[in-house]
Amino acid sequence: MKAKQIILIILTIILVDQASKFYIKLNYYTGEEHNVLGTWFRLHFVENEGMAWGWKFGGDFGKIALTLFRLGAVIWGSFLIRNFIRQKQHKGFLICAALIYAGALGNLIDSLFYGIIFEASNPFTQNVATFLPAGGGYAGLFHGKVVDMLYFPIITNSHYPSWIPIVGGEEFEFFRPVFNIADMAISTGVITILVFQNKFFNRPEQEQHHTIVTNAEVNDKTQIF
Repeated sequence: MKAKQIILIILTIILVDQASKFYIKLNYYTGEEHNVLGTWFRLHFVENEGMAWGWKFGGDFGKIALTLFRLGAVIWGSFLIRNFIRQKQHKGFLICAALIYAGALGNLIDSLFYGIIFEASNPFTQNVATFLPAGGGYAGLFHGKVVDMLYFPIITNSHYPSWIPIVGGEEFEFFRPVFNIADMAISTGVITILVFQNKFFNRPEQEQHHTIVTNAEVNDKTQIF
């Protein structure tokens, strides 16, 4: 698979992810919700200060640390994907790597810049944020919140059976987390790699033999020169 194809996949995911986030940010106030397909697919605007799926990590310091970690992971991922392409890894694995990389980069953009370029949205006043507000954004660099909006509460108004320890009798909902396109790309890439890892990483013996022979020939030529 060529590098241009991988780059196209990454750019497409980032474009769709950022377009959906800009739309929600500029048209919804925090907490606003609208049904898309019945009641089981909704657009529900929430802002995530932490990791994917709404997890949080250690307050203000944790926010900076998480953003720096995302930045480092994206930089490291750039070199990894380049090496995967040079190694001619399985096409399916390269696509999954591109999905994970694009998702990480999509959420990194939110964390880095959204605090600077957007006004805060308040669920009590129900104001919709503006882009590049005159008075400045709601936070500084590295302090932006990740925009989530995809909500699929397929099963609602249910309860765990009373015999289940700890959660017995409590309200049950599937699927509760609110997420975005970037989260979906990361999850799809990781799950697909786990499911098809034998196909992605166990290359046929003939292909492995060809690779070994090719590398040996290159080493021989290098020694000659």
